[in-house]
Amino acid sequence: MLSDRDTSIVFKPALKQAKLIRDREISPLELVELYLARIETYNPQLGCFYHVAAESAIRDAKQKTEQIAKTKDITNLSPLFGVPTAIKDLNAVAQMPISYGVAALKEQIAEYDDGVVSKIKSAGLIILGKTATSQLGSLPYTESPGFIPTRNPWDLDYTPGGSSGGAASALAAGLCAIAHGNDGGGSIRGPAFCCGLVGIKPSRGRVSYAPVGDFQNGISANGVIARTVKDGAALLDIMSGYITGDPYWLNDPEIPFLTATEQTLPRLSIGFASAILPEGSAHSICRDSVTQVVSIIETMGHQITEIPLDWTPLIKPFTIIWSAGITSAGIPLEALSPMNRWIAELSSGAGEYLQAVHQMQIISRQIVSLFDNYDVLLLPTYMHPTIKVGEFADLTPEETLAKIISWILPCPAWNATGQPAIAIPTGLDGNSLPVGVQLIGKPAAESTILALASSIEAAVNFNSVPVLN
Repeated sequence: MLSDRDTSIVFKPALKQAKLIRDREISPLELVELYLARIETYNPQLGCFYHVAAESAIRDAKQKTEQIAKTKDITNLSPLFGVPTAIKDLNAVAQMPISYGVAALKEQIAEYDDGVVSKIKSAGLIILGKTATSQLGSLPYTESPGFIPTRNPWDLDYTPGGSSGGAASALAAGLCAIAHGNDGGGSIRGPAFCCGLVGIKPSRGRVSYAPVGDFQNGISANGVIARTVKDGAALLDIMSGYITGDPYWLNDPEIPFLTATEQTLPRLSIGFASAILPEGSAHSICRDSVTQVVSIIETMGHQITEIPLDWTPLIKPFTIIWSAGITSAGIPLEALSPMNRWIAELSSGAGEYLQAVHQMQIISRQIVSLFDNYDVLLLPTYMHPTIKVGEFADLTPEETLAKIISWILPCPAWNATGQPAIAIPTGLDGNSLPVGVQLIGKPAAESTILALASSIEAAVNFNSVPVLN
C-alpha cells in the first residue's frame, strides 16, 4: 500500500506510473486518491483546476483497479492505462462544466466528449477535472475575470503562462501526471517554458478537433504538456488520428511517436536563432538557453548554423485572424474581459479576414521554405523570462498587446505554418524559475524533433520540481 507520506510518486513520469500500475505496485485508485488529496490542499492557492471531478475520477479508478486485478495479459493495455490526467477547459468532457474561462458560463455542462477526449478515455487515462485557461484561450497568462488567477508553483507571484496555464501549473505542482492543452500561438509551449515542462504542439491535422471542427484557419492544435519527452510522445500517440470530417488530416506516422524518442538520428542540419525581428535579441537568460543547447547539439555531431529571422510581415495578418476568434465564439461582448472586448474590436469584416488568411498563407510558404535547407530549427520558447501575475493589469489594451507580442514572438509562426514544435526545459534562471527552448520540425515531422528533444533532455537532465508549502 502507498504510504500517505510517500508523495514522490506524483512527480514520477506518467509512463513510470503506468508501469507501477501494470506491475500492481500501485493501483489506479490509490494514485487518483493521492492526486485528489493534493488538489484539495494546493488548488486553492494555485487556481489550476476550474472543476475537480472527484466522484467520477474515483468511480473510474475503481473500475480500472478491478480491471487490472482481473487482467492476466496486460500487454494489450495502453502505455498510460490508469494514469490520472486533466483536460483544459476549452474542450468538452461530457457531464463536466465547460466555461472557456468565461465566468458567465461556469455552470454550463457539456453534453458530449470532444474527439480528443474520447481517445484519452479509450486509452484508459482517468480525468481528474478541467484545468484553467485564459478567457477564450486568447492570452498568454491565465487570469480570467471571475476566477482566481492561476499561479506558478515555482513561485506564486508569477504566472504559469497561458492559455494552458492551469494544465502546466497542475502538472508542475504534482496535481496530475500528464495534461492535455491546446496551442494557438504558444499556449502549450509558453506554459511549459514557464513551469519547467515539456510542451508539444503537433502538426496541423495530427490531432482532431472533432466534433466541432476548426477555428481561425488552423492556427490552433490540441497537444500535450508532460514531465518528459517520452511521456508527451506516448500521449500524442493516443491523441493522434483522423476523425471523419476533419478539415485537415495526416497519414499516421511510420512508427509510434514513443518509439521515435528512442531512435538514433542521422546527422541533421539545424538552424538556430536567439534574435527575431522586429523585437531583436532575446533576453540574456533565453539566449543562454539557446547557446547551451547549441553546444549539446554540436557534441551530437549535427551541423548547426545561426540564421536571421524576421516575423514582422506575419504580425498583422496573424493578429487579425487571432482577434476573429473572439467574435467567432458567439459570446456577448459584455460577458468578456475589457481586453477581449478590445481584441474583438480589432476584427473587421469577412473580406479583411480572408485577406489576412491569404497573406498569412503566402508568408507561411516563405517560412516553411527555410526547411529546404534545415531539418530542425532551435529557438527560444519566449523572448524573456516568466512575468508576474497581474504584470500587465494596469496597461492599456494597446500596450498589453505590444507586450504580449514581444514576449511570445518565437511561437506564433509555427501556428501559422502548421509545423510541429516542442518546448523543453533547460534549467532555472536567477529567480529560480524555469527557462527553456523550442525545436521546430518540418511539416508532419514530429518524430524527428521528438527524437532530438529526447537526446537533449537526457543531456540537460533537468529533473527539479517546485517545493510547495
